[in-house]
Amino acid sequence: MTSTPNDRDDVDLAVKTKTRTQRPPLYKVLLLNDDFTPMEFVVYVLERLFSLTHAQAIEIMLTVHRKGVAVVGVFSHEIAETKVAQVMELARRQQHPLQCTMEKE
Repeated sequence: MTSTPNDRDDVDLAVKTKTRTQRPPLYKVLLLNDDFTPMEFVVYVLERLFSLTHAQAIEIMLTVHRKGVAVVGVFSHEIAETKVAQVMELARRQQHPLQCTMEKE
């Protein structure tokens, strides 16, 4: 007698695996306080490079001034890296020591 697939004791089960797409990690862009960069320049940077309103820019600038650091925004790695580079380049061209960095959220 020949065995058919239905007669076998070792039944193969088809297991359907669900693939879950992971969200890419996000990065906080941080502005650091210094004693030399004019507050007006910081507000200008926040409005121009981060598309913040004047009121939002002033609020973040004051947070940087009072606490030494503030989160400007949260972005994907590539966008955060670009924003940091833009801030640093603009500050360098204007001869301000303003520092901007990013860290994983």
